[in-house]
Parts: sequence; C-alpha cells; structure tokens
Amino acid sequence: MAVRSRRRAKSTRPSSDPSPPMASSPPLHPKVAAASAARHRSSWRRGLSFLFVLISLAVLLLINLAWRLTAFDFYSPRFYSFEIVNEFPHDPGAFTQGLVYGGNDTLFESTGLYKKSSVRQVLLQTGKVQSSYEMDGSLFGEGLTLLGERLFQVTWLTNFGFIYDRYNLREHWKFVHQMHDGWGLATDGKILFGSDGSSTLYHIDPLTFKVTRNVTVRYGDLEIPYVNELEYVSGEVWANIWQTDCIARISQKDGMVLGWILLHELRERLLRSGHQDIDVLNGIAWDEGKNRLFVTGKLWPKLYEIRLRPMRGRPKGSIEDLCPIRT
Repeated sequence: MAVRSRRRAKSTRPSSDPSPPMASSPPLHPKVAAASAARHRSSWRRGLSFLFVLISLAVLLLINLAWRLTAFDFYSPRFYSFEIVNEFPHDPGAFTQGLVYGGNDTLFESTGLYKKSSVRQVLLQTGKVQSSYEMDGSLFGEGLTLLGERLFQVTWLTNFGFIYDRYNLREHWKFVHQMHDGWGLATDGKILFGSDGSSTLYHIDPLTFKVTRNVTVRYGDLEIPYVNELEYVSGEVWANIWQTDCIARISQKDGMVLGWILLHELRERLLRSGHQDIDVLNGIAWDEGKNRLFVTGKLWPKLYEIRLRPMRGRPKGSIEDLCPIRT
C-alpha cells in the first residue's frame, strides 16, 4: 500500500522541465485594425441587404399570389342556361350575320353570303321583311349595329363597311376601319365595339373609325378566338363565338369573360323538329326598354326571346368541351 501511495504521489509532481509559455501575438497596427473592422461591417451590411432583398421578393410574390386569387374570384365566370319566353318566325333563308333591336317590335338584320347579302328591317311578330337593301354581289355582309339614326355594317374579308339611314336603307355611305377584318359590331351609344374573328375586341371612334384601344378576350389564362357577332347589354359586350352554341359575356374594360350562356338546346331543338339545314347560332339583339333578349342563327326558321337562368356551380366538362373553340 505504501509503495502504491508513493507512486501516486510521484506521478502528481510537476515536471522538472515545464513547456515554455506561448508567445503572445503582437498588437495590430491601428490602421490594419480599422480596415479589418470596416471589412467586417461591410460584409455584415451585404448580408443584411441580401436578406432584405429576399424578404422583399417573398412579400411581392405573396402580394401577387393574393392579387391573382382575388382577381380570379372577382372574375370567376358564371354559367347560364335559359328558358324560352317566346318563339317568332324567322326567314330560313337569312344567313344571319348581324342583329339589332330597332324599337317598336322591329329588328334590323344583316345577312351574308355572296350575291345574297342584305340589310333589312324585320317585323318581330311575323318575321316579315318590311324593307331591305340588297348589297352588291361581290360583298359579304357581316355585323350590324344601330347608333342614333344610323346603322353601321362591316363586311367580310375587307377593311371597310357602310353607314345606312335607318329610315331609308338605300341611303348609305362607305367607311374604312382599322380592324384586320369585319365580323361583329355593337355600340354603347358612344363608341363602337368591333370584332374581326380573332380574340381582340376593338374600341372604335364612330366619327373617325380609328381604333382608340383594344383588349384581348380571355377566359382565365385561355385566349378566346373567333369572337363574332356582338351586342352591348347592360355594360357588357356579348359575343357569339363562331362555330359554337355559346355566348360569351365580356368585360369591355379588360376583355375578361364574365359569364357563359349555353344555348346548345336551341339548335338541338330545331334539329329534332326536322330542320336539318340550319347553320350555327349567330345573332343577338337586346331590347333595353323592356329587358328582352333575342337570339337566332344562320338559316334558322325561328327567332327566340329567352330569359337567362344562372346555373348553380359549374356545368360538367371544361369550357373547351362545352364550347369547342377551333384553333
């Protein structure tokens, strides 16, 4: 035990040759120390700036996402079915390209096809043509609208149209417009709205016929081409979409589609009744005084007064299926 104690005691004694103490670093020169501190502060500032940029970008992305969600909710289109209020006779030989209500249960209609195009005044109740002007055989009549006492009409595959005296259709004047083609026309009583078969809705000065602005017709992120016959209804521009049974309710301000009117049943109804020679839905007229909506189609034997009914939720199928748009 004593031996063990002595070894333990011996092992705890300090070394007779201790390691020499480490030499301390010499003090930095004041200028070097200041430069080092400045570099440290600059690096810290760069890191803080980078962090600020990242936070700012994140905030902007969140704001943009919130705006897009809000905009989508605001512009979330509604869908409409319809009920038939009245049926009226319609000339089955009329290739309807433009339709407008003229007051006192009369309509003005523009018909197409080469050597068959015309502008006519039609009695609503009977479908009888009260007066008409047969256009030159080289012209293909298109959209029509009524502004004041003048009818404005565009023609297909041209950049010109005609102005008619509503009381004497033989009195007419030619005008030149800036659209690529002539498809549809409508008016809010101040300006003209025009379409050329593309996805563009034109705002046109009715005195100079210059385009004052244009908007692209969109349904969400989908561009809607083949905007055809137009009608102005309660602050919106309503458009037949060529080769479909659908009417798009369009915001004149930004071109967003606010709603879809699904009219498939009208054409199917005519087909079931044996009218196999009919063409597509085309022709919208609005009686602002009595809130009456009229629709027809090319070579249709009927003109319908309809009342819209909002649909609950979305119909089955995408809009591309319901209103197949040719691309």
